[in-house]
Amino acid sequence: MANIVWHTKLRIHLDLNKDDLGHEEHPGLWDMIYRMDKMYAARGVPVAERDLQCGGVCQDAGVQAPMYLRLRANGRREAVHERREDEERHTVPVSDEHKAYQERILRVATDEGFHGDSEVRTRVGRSWIQTDTLVEGADGLRIGWEVQLSSAGAEGPRSVRARAAKAEKNGITPAWHTDRADYARRNDTHWTRSDNLPAYVIAKTGDLRVVSGFRALDFWHCDIHAVYPCPDGVRRCGRFHATPKPRDVLFDDLVRRTAAGTIVPVQFRVGGTTHRFWVTDTDRERLEDLRSDDTQLPPAQEPDTPAHASRNRPTCKPSLPASNTPDIGQDYPVTHVPAQSAPPVAETAPVHSPADAQPGPHPTLRPTGLPDELIALQQAADDAHLQLQQLDDHEERDQQRRVWFEAAEAVQAAVTRYARSRGLNRYELEKQLRQAVRHPAEL
Repeated sequence: MANIVWHTKLRIHLDLNKDDLGHEEHPGLWDMIYRMDKMYAARGVPVAERDLQCGGVCQDAGVQAPMYLRLRANGRREAVHERREDEERHTVPVSDEHKAYQERILRVATDEGFHGDSEVRTRVGRSWIQTDTLVEGADGLRIGWEVQLSSAGAEGPRSVRARAAKAEKNGITPAWHTDRADYARRNDTHWTRSDNLPAYVIAKTGDLRVVSGFRALDFWHCDIHAVYPCPDGVRRCGRFHATPKPRDVLFDDLVRRTAAGTIVPVQFRVGGTTHRFWVTDTDRERLEDLRSDDTQLPPAQEPDTPAHASRNRPTCKPSLPASNTPDIGQDYPVTHVPAQSAPPVAETAPVHSPADAQPGPHPTLRPTGLPDELIALQQAADDAHLQLQQLDDHEERDQQRRVWFEAAEAVQAAVTRYARSRGLNRYELEKQLRQAVRHPAEL
Protein backbone atom coordinates (compact mmCIF):
# COMPACT_ATOMS: atom_id res chain seq x y z
CA MET A 1 0.00 0.00 0.00
CA ALA A 2 1.02 3.60 -0.55
CA ASN A 3 -0.25 7.03 0.44
CA ILE A 4 0.78 8.90 -2.72
CA VAL A 5 -1.13 8.05 -5.90
CA TRP A 6 -0.56 9.35 -9.43
CA HIS A 7 -3.70 9.91 -11.53
CA THR A 8 -2.68 9.36 -15.15
CA LYS A 9 -5.71 11.18 -16.64
CA LEU A 10 -5.84 14.19 -14.31
CA ARG A 11 -1.99 14.32 -14.19
CA ILE A 12 -1.94 15.06 -10.45
CA HIS A 13 -0.61 13.40 -7.30
CA LEU A 14 -3.15 12.38 -4.66
CA ASP A 15 -2.08 12.40 -0.99
CA LEU A 16 -4.40 10.00 0.86
CA ASN A 17 -3.19 11.34 4.23
CA LYS A 18 -5.07 14.57 3.54
CA ASP A 19 -8.84 14.92 3.50
CA ASP A 20 -8.77 16.97 0.30
CA LEU A 21 -6.00 14.73 -1.20
CA GLY A 22 -3.78 17.80 -1.33
CA HIS A 23 -6.07 19.66 -3.77
CA GLU A 24 -8.37 22.00 -1.86
CA GLU A 25 -9.34 23.65 -5.16
CA HIS A 26 -11.21 20.43 -6.10
CA PRO A 27 -13.84 19.69 -3.43
CA GLY A 28 -15.25 16.15 -3.47
CA LEU A 29 -12.21 14.83 -5.34
CA TRP A 30 -11.96 11.64 -3.26
CA ASP A 31 -15.63 10.72 -3.74
CA MET A 32 -15.38 11.21 -7.50
CA ILE A 33 -12.18 9.16 -7.92
CA TYR A 34 -13.31 6.40 -5.54
CA ARG A 35 -16.70 5.98 -7.31
CA MET A 36 -14.95 5.86 -10.68
CA ASP A 37 -12.56 3.15 -9.43
CA LYS A 38 -15.48 1.08 -8.07
CA MET A 39 -17.29 1.41 -11.39
CA TYR A 40 -14.19 0.19 -13.23
CA ALA A 41 -14.05 -2.81 -10.88
CA ALA A 42 -17.73 -3.64 -11.39
CA ARG A 43 -17.24 -3.61 -15.17
CA GLY A 44 -14.19 -5.87 -14.95
CA VAL A 45 -11.68 -3.27 -16.13
CA PRO A 46 -8.11 -4.44 -15.29
CA VAL A 47 -6.33 -2.53 -12.54
CA ALA A 48 -3.62 -1.55 -15.01
CA GLU A 49 -6.22 0.42 -17.00
CA ARG A 50 -7.91 2.31 -14.11
CA ASP A 51 -5.82 5.52 -14.33
CA LEU A 52 -4.16 5.06 -10.90
CA GLN A 53 -0.48 4.34 -10.31
CA CYS A 54 1.90 4.48 -7.37
CA GLY A 55 3.25 8.00 -7.12
CA GLY A 56 5.82 7.37 -4.41
CA VAL A 57 8.68 4.85 -4.27
CA CYS A 58 7.68 3.07 -7.49
CA GLN A 59 7.48 6.26 -9.53
CA ASP A 60 10.80 7.42 -8.10
CA ALA A 61 12.30 4.12 -9.27
CA GLY A 62 10.90 4.63 -12.77
CA VAL A 63 8.35 1.81 -12.41
CA GLN A 64 4.70 2.02 -13.47
CA ALA A 65 2.86 0.22 -10.65
CA PRO A 66 -0.97 0.04 -11.10
CA MET A 67 -3.11 0.53 -8.00
CA TYR A 68 -6.75 0.40 -6.89
CA LEU A 69 -8.54 2.16 -4.04
CA ARG A 70 -9.99 0.65 -0.88
CA LEU A 71 -12.05 2.16 1.94
CA ARG A 72 -11.79 0.46 5.32
CA ALA A 73 -14.72 0.09 7.74
CA ASN A 74 -13.07 2.63 10.05
CA GLY A 75 -13.00 5.16 7.19
CA ARG A 76 -9.30 4.73 6.40
CA ARG A 77 -8.45 5.35 2.74
CA GLU A 78 -5.95 3.02 1.13
CA ALA A 79 -4.35 2.61 -2.29
CA VAL A 80 -3.33 -1.00 -2.93
CA HIS A 81 -0.73 -2.25 -5.41
CA GLU A 82 -1.92 -4.75 -7.99
CA ARG A 83 1.34 -6.72 -7.84
CA ARG A 84 3.03 -8.01 -4.72
CA GLU A 85 6.52 -7.20 -5.99
CA ASP A 86 5.53 -3.53 -6.22
CA GLU A 87 4.28 -3.66 -2.64
CA GLU A 88 7.56 -5.22 -1.49
CA ARG A 89 9.41 -2.28 -3.00
CA HIS A 90 7.95 -0.13 -0.23
CA THR A 91 8.62 -2.51 2.64
CA VAL A 92 12.05 -3.81 1.54
CA PRO A 93 14.46 -0.96 0.82
CA VAL A 94 17.15 -1.54 -1.77
CA SER A 95 20.26 -1.75 0.39
CA ASP A 96 23.80 -0.88 -0.60
CA GLU A 97 24.63 -4.60 -0.52
CA HIS A 98 21.77 -5.30 -2.92
CA LYS A 99 23.04 -2.64 -5.32
CA ALA A 100 26.58 -4.02 -5.03
CA TYR A 101 25.37 -7.47 -6.11
CA GLN A 102 23.52 -5.98 -9.07
CA GLU A 103 26.62 -4.05 -10.14
CA ARG A 104 28.82 -7.13 -9.78
CA ILE A 105 26.49 -9.34 -11.84
CA LEU A 106 26.39 -6.76 -14.62
CA ARG A 107 30.16 -6.26 -14.57
CA VAL A 108 30.89 -9.99 -14.77
CA ALA A 109 28.31 -10.54 -17.53
CA THR A 110 29.61 -7.60 -19.56
CA ASP A 111 33.24 -8.73 -19.23
CA GLU A 112 32.20 -12.15 -20.53
CA GLY A 113 30.51 -10.59 -23.57
CA PHE A 114 26.90 -10.89 -22.41
CA HIS A 115 24.33 -8.13 -22.12
CA GLY A 116 22.53 -7.33 -18.89
CA ASP A 117 20.44 -4.68 -17.15
CA SER A 118 18.91 -4.03 -13.73
CA GLU A 119 15.27 -3.54 -12.70
CA VAL A 120 14.01 -4.95 -15.99
CA ARG A 121 10.24 -5.10 -16.52
CA THR A 122 9.02 -7.68 -19.05
CA ARG A 123 5.48 -7.45 -20.39
CA VAL A 124 3.43 -10.64 -19.85
CA GLY A 125 -0.10 -10.28 -21.14
CA ARG A 126 -1.74 -7.62 -19.01
CA SER A 127 0.86 -7.81 -16.24
CA TRP A 128 4.62 -7.51 -15.88
CA ILE A 129 7.63 -9.47 -14.66
CA GLN A 130 10.18 -7.35 -12.84
CA THR A 131 13.70 -8.76 -12.47
CA ASP A 132 16.44 -7.34 -10.26
CA THR A 133 19.12 -8.09 -12.86
CA LEU A 134 18.48 -9.79 -16.20
CA VAL A 135 21.41 -11.31 -18.11
CA GLU A 136 21.02 -12.21 -21.79
CA GLY A 137 23.17 -15.33 -22.17
CA ALA A 138 24.22 -17.66 -24.97
CA ASP A 139 21.72 -19.30 -27.34
CA GLY A 140 18.83 -17.17 -26.12
CA LEU A 141 19.32 -17.96 -22.41
CA ARG A 142 17.87 -15.34 -20.05
CA ILE A 143 19.01 -15.53 -16.42
CA GLY A 144 16.89 -13.51 -14.00
CA TRP A 145 18.90 -12.75 -10.84
CA GLU A 146 16.88 -11.91 -7.72
CA VAL A 147 18.87 -10.80 -4.66
CA GLN A 148 17.26 -11.23 -1.22
CA LEU A 149 19.55 -10.27 1.65
CA SER A 150 19.21 -10.03 5.43
CA SER A 151 17.32 -6.75 5.11
CA ALA A 152 14.42 -8.56 3.40
CA GLY A 153 12.74 -9.33 6.74
CA ALA A 154 12.45 -12.33 9.04
CA GLU A 155 9.69 -14.02 7.05
CA GLY A 156 11.57 -13.79 3.78
CA PRO A 157 10.20 -12.87 0.36
CA ARG A 158 6.62 -13.88 -0.35
CA SER A 159 5.27 -15.61 -3.44
CA VAL A 160 8.76 -16.75 -4.48
CA ARG A 161 7.46 -19.91 -6.13
CA ALA A 162 4.78 -18.00 -8.04
CA ARG A 163 7.25 -15.38 -9.24
CA ALA A 164 9.81 -18.02 -10.24
CA ALA A 165 7.18 -20.07 -12.08
CA LYS A 166 5.96 -16.98 -13.91
CA ALA A 167 9.52 -16.17 -14.98
CA GLU A 168 10.15 -19.74 -16.19
CA LYS A 169 6.90 -19.72 -18.15
CA ASN A 170 8.11 -16.67 -20.03
CA GLY A 171 11.60 -17.90 -20.85
CA ILE A 172 13.54 -16.49 -17.87
CA THR A 173 15.61 -18.87 -15.73
CA PRO A 174 15.21 -17.67 -12.11
CA ALA A 175 18.40 -17.42 -10.02
CA TRP A 176 17.77 -16.30 -6.43
CA HIS A 177 20.77 -15.33 -4.30
CA THR A 178 20.85 -14.63 -0.57
CA ASP A 179 23.15 -14.35 2.43
CA ARG A 180 20.74 -16.03 4.86
CA ALA A 181 20.84 -19.75 5.64
CA ASP A 182 17.07 -19.94 6.30
CA TYR A 183 16.33 -18.60 2.80
CA ALA A 184 18.83 -20.98 1.21
CA ARG A 185 17.14 -24.01 2.82
CA ARG A 186 13.87 -23.24 1.06
CA ASN A 187 12.88 -25.35 -1.94
CA ASP A 188 10.54 -22.91 -3.69
CA THR A 189 13.20 -21.98 -6.26
CA HIS A 190 16.92 -22.40 -7.02
CA TRP A 191 18.62 -20.53 -4.16
CA THR A 192 22.34 -19.83 -3.81
CA ARG A 193 24.00 -18.33 -0.74
CA SER A 194 27.14 -16.40 0.12
CA ASP A 195 28.38 -15.05 3.44
CA ASN A 196 26.88 -11.87 4.89
CA LEU A 197 29.30 -9.23 3.60
CA PRO A 198 29.35 -5.42 3.51
CA ALA A 199 28.68 -3.60 0.25
CA TYR A 200 32.26 -2.46 -0.35
CA VAL A 201 33.48 -6.07 -0.12
CA ILE A 202 30.78 -7.36 -2.48
CA ALA A 203 31.49 -4.64 -5.03
CA LYS A 204 35.23 -5.25 -5.37
CA THR A 205 36.74 -7.80 -7.74
CA GLY A 206 38.00 -10.27 -5.13
CA ASP A 207 36.80 -13.87 -5.01
CA LEU A 208 33.23 -14.09 -3.69
CA ARG A 209 32.44 -17.68 -2.74
CA VAL A 210 29.00 -19.29 -3.05
CA VAL A 211 28.73 -21.71 -0.12
CA SER A 212 25.30 -23.17 -0.82
CA GLY A 213 23.10 -24.02 -3.79
CA PHE A 214 25.63 -25.65 -6.16
CA ARG A 215 26.22 -29.41 -6.11
CA ALA A 216 28.18 -32.17 -7.79
CA LEU A 217 26.32 -35.41 -8.53
CA ASP A 218 27.97 -38.65 -7.44
CA PHE A 219 26.81 -41.58 -9.62
CA TRP A 220 27.11 -45.02 -8.02
CA HIS A 221 26.03 -48.64 -8.39
CA CYS A 222 23.66 -49.95 -5.72
CA ASP A 223 25.42 -53.25 -4.96
CA ILE A 224 27.05 -54.77 -1.91
CA HIS A 225 30.10 -52.53 -2.36
CA ALA A 226 28.14 -49.25 -2.23
CA VAL A 227 28.57 -47.01 0.79
CA TYR A 228 25.34 -45.03 0.24
CA PRO A 229 21.99 -46.45 1.38
CA CYS A 230 19.58 -47.36 -1.41
CA PRO A 231 17.19 -44.40 -1.93
CA ASP A 232 14.38 -46.86 -2.79
CA GLY A 233 14.44 -48.25 0.73
CA VAL A 234 15.61 -51.75 -0.18
CA ARG A 235 18.84 -53.44 0.79
CA ARG A 236 20.47 -53.41 -2.67
CA CYS A 237 18.43 -52.90 -5.84
CA GLY A 238 21.27 -53.39 -8.34
CA ARG A 239 20.50 -50.16 -10.19
CA PHE A 240 22.50 -46.95 -10.57
CA HIS A 241 21.66 -43.87 -8.48
CA ALA A 242 22.87 -40.30 -8.09
CA THR A 243 23.64 -38.55 -4.82
CA PRO A 244 24.15 -34.75 -4.73
CA LYS A 245 27.09 -33.44 -2.73
CA PRO A 246 27.55 -29.76 -1.74
CA ARG A 247 30.28 -28.02 -3.68
CA ASP A 248 31.55 -24.45 -3.41
CA VAL A 249 31.78 -22.25 -6.49
CA LEU A 250 32.88 -18.65 -7.06
CA PHE A 251 30.04 -16.19 -7.58
CA ASP A 252 31.63 -14.71 -10.71
CA ASP A 253 31.99 -18.19 -12.21
CA LEU A 254 28.35 -18.89 -11.37
CA VAL A 255 27.24 -15.76 -13.23
CA ARG A 256 29.42 -16.56 -16.26
CA ARG A 257 28.55 -20.23 -16.50
CA THR A 258 24.80 -19.85 -15.98
CA ALA A 259 24.79 -17.34 -18.84
CA ALA A 260 26.88 -19.69 -20.97
CA GLY A 261 24.64 -22.67 -20.14
CA THR A 262 27.37 -24.79 -18.52
CA ILE A 263 25.79 -24.50 -15.05
CA VAL A 264 22.09 -25.34 -15.12
CA PRO A 265 19.21 -25.79 -12.64
CA VAL A 266 17.83 -29.21 -11.74
CA GLN A 267 15.04 -30.60 -9.59
CA PHE A 268 15.96 -33.60 -7.43
CA ARG A 269 13.22 -35.46 -5.59
CA VAL A 270 13.90 -37.21 -2.28
CA GLY A 271 10.88 -38.82 -0.68
CA GLY A 272 8.09 -36.26 -0.84
CA THR A 273 10.36 -33.22 -1.19
CA THR A 274 11.63 -31.70 -4.43
CA HIS A 275 15.00 -29.99 -3.97
CA ARG A 276 16.17 -27.36 -6.43
CA PHE A 277 19.83 -26.55 -6.96
CA TRP A 278 22.47 -25.92 -9.65
CA VAL A 279 24.79 -28.47 -11.29
CA THR A 280 27.04 -28.60 -14.33
CA ASP A 281 25.40 -29.33 -17.66
CA THR A 282 27.39 -32.59 -17.81
CA ASP A 283 25.90 -33.77 -14.51
CA ARG A 284 22.40 -32.89 -15.64
CA GLU A 285 22.85 -34.87 -18.87
CA ARG A 286 24.10 -37.86 -16.89
CA LEU A 287 21.12 -37.54 -14.53
CA GLU A 288 18.67 -37.43 -17.42
CA ASP A 289 20.29 -40.52 -18.93
CA LEU A 290 20.04 -42.26 -15.58
CA ARG A 291 16.34 -41.42 -15.22
CA SER A 292 15.50 -42.54 -18.74
CA ASP A 293 15.39 -46.03 -20.23
CA ASP A 294 18.08 -45.06 -22.69
CA THR A 295 20.86 -47.41 -23.70
CA GLN A 296 23.51 -44.75 -23.33
CA LEU A 297 25.78 -45.00 -20.35
CA PRO A 298 26.23 -41.64 -18.59
CA PRO A 299 29.66 -40.40 -19.70
CA ALA A 300 32.43 -40.29 -17.18
CA GLN A 301 32.65 -36.99 -15.38
CA GLU A 302 35.72 -35.02 -16.31
CA PRO A 303 38.12 -34.46 -13.42
CA ASP A 304 37.93 -31.14 -11.68
CA THR A 305 40.37 -28.47 -12.76
CA PRO A 306 43.37 -28.54 -10.42
CA ALA A 307 43.17 -25.87 -7.76
CA HIS A 308 45.51 -22.95 -8.14
CA ALA A 309 46.28 -19.80 -6.23
CA SER A 310 44.10 -16.78 -6.99
CA ARG A 311 45.53 -13.35 -7.62
CA ASN A 312 42.45 -11.80 -5.99
CA ARG A 313 42.02 -11.38 -2.29
CA PRO A 314 39.15 -13.51 -0.96
CA THR A 315 35.98 -11.70 0.03
CA CYS A 316 34.32 -14.54 1.93
CA LYS A 317 34.45 -14.48 5.71
CA PRO A 318 36.13 -17.54 7.27
CA SER A 319 33.87 -19.31 9.71
CA LEU A 320 34.78 -22.15 12.10
CA PRO A 321 32.51 -25.20 11.96
CA ALA A 322 30.61 -26.05 15.11
CA SER A 323 31.81 -29.66 14.98
CA ASN A 324 33.84 -32.04 12.88
CA THR A 325 30.70 -33.28 11.14
CA PRO A 326 30.14 -31.53 7.77
CA ASP A 327 27.08 -29.29 7.83
CA ILE A 328 25.26 -31.01 4.99
CA GLY A 329 21.85 -31.33 6.59
CA GLN A 330 21.31 -27.60 6.73
CA ASP A 331 21.37 -27.31 2.97
CA TYR A 332 20.29 -30.75 1.81
CA PRO A 333 18.78 -33.50 3.98
CA VAL A 334 21.03 -36.38 2.97
CA THR A 335 22.87 -38.63 5.39
CA HIS A 336 26.55 -37.77 5.20
CA VAL A 337 28.82 -40.59 4.15
CA PRO A 338 32.45 -40.54 3.09
CA ALA A 339 33.21 -40.24 -0.59
CA GLN A 340 33.06 -43.60 -2.32
CA SER A 341 36.36 -44.74 -3.72
CA ALA A 342 36.62 -46.75 -6.91
CA PRO A 343 36.33 -50.51 -6.15
CA PRO A 344 38.88 -53.00 -7.47
CA VAL A 345 38.35 -54.17 -11.00
CA ALA A 346 37.88 -57.77 -9.92
CA GLU A 347 34.98 -56.81 -7.63
CA THR A 348 33.27 -54.44 -10.04
CA ALA A 349 33.35 -56.04 -13.45
CA PRO A 350 35.19 -59.27 -14.03
CA VAL A 351 36.28 -59.56 -17.61
CA HIS A 352 33.96 -62.01 -19.36
CA SER A 353 35.44 -64.72 -21.49
CA PRO A 354 34.79 -64.63 -25.24
CA ALA A 355 32.29 -67.48 -24.84
CA ASP A 356 30.26 -65.51 -22.27
CA ALA A 357 30.25 -62.10 -23.94
CA GLN A 358 30.20 -63.40 -27.51
CA PRO A 359 32.35 -60.52 -28.79
CA GLY A 360 32.66 -59.78 -32.46
CA PRO A 361 35.99 -59.80 -34.25
CA HIS A 362 38.33 -56.98 -33.26
CA PRO A 363 40.64 -55.21 -35.67
CA THR A 364 44.34 -55.71 -35.26
CA LEU A 365 45.63 -53.25 -32.68
CA ARG A 366 48.74 -51.26 -33.34
CA PRO A 367 51.29 -50.69 -30.56
CA THR A 368 50.09 -47.80 -28.38
CA GLY A 369 52.10 -48.13 -25.20
CA LEU A 370 48.90 -48.83 -23.22
CA PRO A 371 48.70 -51.81 -20.84
CA ASP A 372 47.01 -54.92 -22.22
CA GLU A 373 44.71 -54.89 -19.20
CA LEU A 374 43.21 -51.53 -20.17
CA ILE A 375 42.75 -52.61 -23.77
CA ALA A 376 41.04 -55.85 -22.70
CA LEU A 377 38.67 -54.04 -20.36
CA GLN A 378 37.73 -51.49 -23.03
CA GLN A 379 37.10 -54.28 -25.56
CA ALA A 380 34.88 -56.13 -23.04
CA ALA A 381 32.83 -52.96 -22.44
CA ASP A 382 32.42 -52.34 -26.16
CA ASP A 383 31.38 -55.97 -26.71
CA ALA A 384 28.76 -55.69 -23.94
CA HIS A 385 27.38 -52.52 -25.52
CA LEU A 386 27.24 -54.19 -28.94
CA GLN A 387 25.28 -57.10 -27.51
CA LEU A 388 22.85 -54.71 -25.85
CA GLN A 389 22.06 -53.03 -29.15
CA GLN A 390 21.22 -56.40 -30.72
CA LEU A 391 18.64 -57.45 -28.10
CA ASP A 392 14.89 -56.82 -28.35
CA ASP A 393 13.51 -58.49 -25.23
CA HIS A 394 13.06 -56.01 -22.35
CA GLU A 395 14.31 -58.35 -19.59
CA GLU A 396 17.32 -59.42 -21.62
CA ARG A 397 18.14 -55.78 -22.37
CA ASP A 398 17.88 -54.93 -18.68
CA GLN A 399 20.26 -57.73 -17.71
CA GLN A 400 22.70 -56.90 -20.50
CA ARG A 401 22.58 -53.20 -19.61
CA ARG A 402 23.81 -54.08 -16.11
CA VAL A 403 26.64 -56.13 -17.62
CA TRP A 404 27.58 -53.17 -19.80
CA PHE A 405 27.42 -50.70 -16.88
CA GLU A 406 29.70 -52.91 -14.78
CA ALA A 407 32.15 -53.36 -17.64
CA ALA A 408 32.25 -49.63 -18.36
CA GLU A 409 32.66 -48.88 -14.65
CA ALA A 410 35.62 -51.27 -14.53
CA VAL A 411 37.27 -49.43 -17.45
CA GLN A 412 36.83 -46.05 -15.78
CA ALA A 413 38.23 -47.30 -12.46
CA ALA A 414 41.23 -48.88 -14.16
CA VAL A 415 41.93 -45.76 -16.23
CA THR A 416 41.76 -43.61 -13.10
CA ARG A 417 44.22 -45.80 -11.21
CA TYR A 418 46.65 -45.96 -14.11
CA ALA A 419 46.51 -42.19 -14.72
CA ARG A 420 47.19 -41.46 -11.06
CA SER A 421 50.08 -43.91 -10.84
CA ARG A 422 51.76 -42.39 -13.91
CA GLY A 423 50.79 -38.76 -13.35
CA LEU A 424 48.85 -38.61 -16.63
CA ASN A 425 45.80 -36.61 -17.66
CA ARG A 426 42.88 -38.97 -17.13
CA TYR A 427 40.73 -37.47 -19.87
CA GLU A 428 43.50 -37.74 -22.47
CA LEU A 429 44.32 -41.29 -21.39
CA GLU A 430 40.71 -42.43 -21.74
CA LYS A 431 40.46 -40.74 -25.13
CA GLN A 432 43.64 -42.48 -26.30
CA LEU A 433 42.36 -45.85 -25.05
CA ARG A 434 39.04 -45.58 -26.90
CA GLN A 435 40.85 -44.45 -30.03
CA ALA A 436 43.19 -47.43 -29.84
CA VAL A 437 40.36 -49.95 -29.44
CA ARG A 438 37.72 -48.48 -31.74
CA HIS A 439 39.79 -46.79 -34.45
CA PRO A 440 43.24 -48.43 -34.50
CA ALA A 441 43.71 -47.64 -38.21
CA GLU A 442 43.77 -43.91 -37.44
CA LEU A 443 46.69 -44.17 -35.05
